[in-house]
Amino acid sequence: MKPICIIPARGGSKGVPRKNIRRILNKPLIAYTIEKSLKSNIFSHVIVSTEDKEIAKISKKYGAEVPFMRPKNLAKDNTSMADVLIHAVKKLLSLGYSFEIFVNRDCTVPFIRNSDIKSSISLMKKTNCDAVYGVYEQHFNPYFNMIEIQKNGYIEFSKKLKIKPTRRQDAKKVYQLNGLFTYNTKQFLKFENQYPPKGLPIIIPPESGIMIDTELEFKIVEMMFKQKIKI
Repeated sequence: MKPICIIPARGGSKGVPRKNIRRILNKPLIAYTIEKSLKSNIFSHVIVSTEDKEIAKISKKYGAEVPFMRPKNLAKDNTSMADVLIHAVKKLLSLGYSFEIFVNRDCTVPFIRNSDIKSSISLMKKTNCDAVYGVYEQHFNPYFNMIEIQKNGYIEFSKKLKIKPTRRQDAKKVYQLNGLFTYNTKQFLKFENQYPPKGLPIIIPPESGIMIDTELEFKIVEMMFKQKIKI
């Protein structure tokens, strides 16, 4: 049984308005993730969860399925991704879809490699874990160069250590989550949590985890597409 792909895409993004369907090289951003997922031959279905009619129409145009419209109360600024996925998974099961594994793909992280998706699915099957997350090593490090501003205005390092490393390379490694989340459907519904207890990482290249949250990041992604930079 093949996994399914769920691509959440709401219409009310704030950092970059309408970013999910903003055009890059005459194609909406979401189209790249849809087409890449379809061509991978990994999934039995590629589903878009949205409350937005325009996003739904565009998603269908590029080959995704939109078998339901997400309720507007699950498309607010404070809506958790866990709630979006719980709704999508339960709705799909009620509509007769069958899947033991699903992959949550973020269309604002368009360079996720299909090889990494396959690796995440293989790791899940091999270990019987609850979830697998794509991560990359982050050079911003709370053990070395990240601080918090206290109420009195002074800074304090995020991680308090008796002996602070003098070089970033000597600090404990930390990793950033990106737009690849693979779940065991049964365990996800058991815990109804985006981060169930038995979650494992797969390390991916930093450039494949570039996420669009700002105009600058959108311009960087646009440049990468225009320059046809291979990842």
